[in-house]
Amino acid sequence: MRDPLSKQIKEIEPSGIRKFFDIVSEMKDAISLGVGEPDFDTPWHIREEGIYSLEQGRTFYTSNAGLKELKEEISKYLSRRFALEYDPIDEVMVTVGGSEGIDGALRAMLDPGDEVLLPQPSYVSYEPCVVLAGGVPRIIELKEDNSFKLTREQILENITDKTKILIMPYPNNPTGAIMTREDLEEIVQTVLEKDLYVISDEIYSELTYGSDHVSIASFPGMKERTVVINGFSKSYAMTGWRLGYICAPAVILEQILKIHQFAIMCAPTNSQYAAVEALRNGDEDVASMRTAYNQRRNYLVKALRDMGMQCFEPFGAFYTFPSIKKFGMSSEEFANRLLKEEKVAVVPGTAFGSSGEGFLRISYAYSIEDLKRGLERIEAFISRL
Repeated sequence: MRDPLSKQIKEIEPSGIRKFFDIVSEMKDAISLGVGEPDFDTPWHIREEGIYSLEQGRTFYTSNAGLKELKEEISKYLSRRFALEYDPIDEVMVTVGGSEGIDGALRAMLDPGDEVLLPQPSYVSYEPCVVLAGGVPRIIELKEDNSFKLTREQILENITDKTKILIMPYPNNPTGAIMTREDLEEIVQTVLEKDLYVISDEIYSELTYGSDHVSIASFPGMKERTVVINGFSKSYAMTGWRLGYICAPAVILEQILKIHQFAIMCAPTNSQYAAVEALRNGDEDVASMRTAYNQRRNYLVKALRDMGMQCFEPFGAFYTFPSIKKFGMSSEEFANRLLKEEKVAVVPGTAFGSSGEGFLRISYAYSIEDLKRGLERIEAFISRL
């Protein structure tokens, strides 16, 4: 009997995040500090709009690209918050989460053998999606001593005549690193000089602390060569609603939409109506959650440092990325032992690329009470090492 499976698919490793949390779900009294899942409920007025849409029988397909009303609100929101100007008809498309946007953009833009510059540690989906689109990932190892920021020099060291796309994963999952306007200026200069395209994953754009998020697409000359990925999961605590969006030049978006038409049809209708309400009246909800995350961030970083763990200060998303190199264990071994001995689940840094070796991802998308309980167990664990 012939092998029913694709060789390419078999060579792709499963998510290093899910493995730990499949175990946790079966483990009594376990504490999970790793999943990027806001512990807030979706704000009631947003849920209410979703419920109302069902009551009104709005259970039909929308247009492939999404509700016109929602695309208009996305356009207004991006203009208001990040100085990005997109035509809601030709340059905005609603997706099933930000992840669909990443996959669709890569498939629409890559020919076999095209290279993609991929800074790591970064979100687990980028590298597999590049491979599935026929591209070749060229990994750029981000350094803790540079706050996990991407530099012009790193791009120039890794670029070849086959390089087409640079993925910009900021604010960064798992490190919490951000890129300021000054940081981005030299990246923009390099992108323009080398005629690259950018896929900018800005799903955590509302979750920055100490400074506002700056989109690389807002720089002169960059809108026409940038695909912006964003969504509602993190900012509005809407993970299960599965809703994101892509903003891109019409010539690119037209081809992404073609993939979306055949693979997805359209994003969930009631989720789209709820998202209209989120964009119109959700600013205070976002601000409130951001304040809470910032408090947790400060608490977690201080607690980790107080117990002797090296941890650079994250200024975005809701993760810390402490170093465990001093303990003489791999990230995988540390995480496995912590789970087995103290029933605390964190994510080994290697789940986000080989450059994550020696680190852990710990999320602060949890209450202070849960963080305190988890940290007590982590401290007990490292006190025995």
